[in-house]
Amino acid sequence: MTPPPALRVLVAGESWVSQSTHYKGFDAFTSVTFHTGIEPLRGVLEADGMTVTHLPAHEVPERFPQSVAELAAFDVVILSDIGANSLLLHQDTWLNGRRRPNRLKVLAEWVRTAGGGLAMAGGYLSFQGFEGKGFFHGSAVEEVLPAVIAQYDDRVETPEGAEPLLVDAGHPVVAGVPDGGRWPVLLGYNRFGLKEDAHLVAEVSGDPLLAVREVGAGRTLAWASDIAPHWCPQEFLDWKGYAVLFTNACRWLAGRDMA
Repeated sequence: MTPPPALRVLVAGESWVSQSTHYKGFDAFTSVTFHTGIEPLRGVLEADGMTVTHLPAHEVPERFPQSVAELAAFDVVILSDIGANSLLLHQDTWLNGRRRPNRLKVLAEWVRTAGGGLAMAGGYLSFQGFEGKGFFHGSAVEEVLPAVIAQYDDRVETPEGAEPLLVDAGHPVVAGVPDGGRWPVLLGYNRFGLKEDAHLVAEVSGDPLLAVREVGAGRTLAWASDIAPHWCPQEFLDWKGYAVLFTNACRWLAGRDMA
């Protein structure tokens, strides 16, 4: 039997640029650094045979797919720490005042009609995010996600550590996750509610942590915490369940459920 083709995963976001000013007595200078947080997730997905395309945050406004046909190049799209404005504001719109497709609506249509698998992972620019700058409340993406997104800053910081609780150990997304349902702690997450037809798989501090939903021909998933530090600490990344969880999630989103 011919094996199925490798899953094609697009991860948008998970990068940032920081500028620092260094003061040395009378003098000062600045430096600029580019950072990414994609490596832990990309590593486990590629080790499982998936093809991962990373679109860094600064490339999203220009290069993120603009049609259902372009999204057909992928089985799964993961939005991770990338705000809605980066998808809404193509350079042609922002700089030249030209009309462009609303890529939030395109994503929702891709899920509903083309059977796409869409996930959002938590972060300062995910869901509603820091100071509301994630900006997904009331959007077409919110309409298809399992999450009911808050109108305001939805972050929950838990520097003391918050222990996840597995709610549905029988769901395919958590099949084979080790440690008898006991997961390493997380250091923060985005707080959201659940749609009536969403399915809760895991929670943290009484809030949803992992939820899934079937929408039209497609599937969606919301992971309230991060995929890398600081909310997702090194202990969670090193845990064997990290790889199992996120490879399962991509398979489920693509309709290739674990047996």
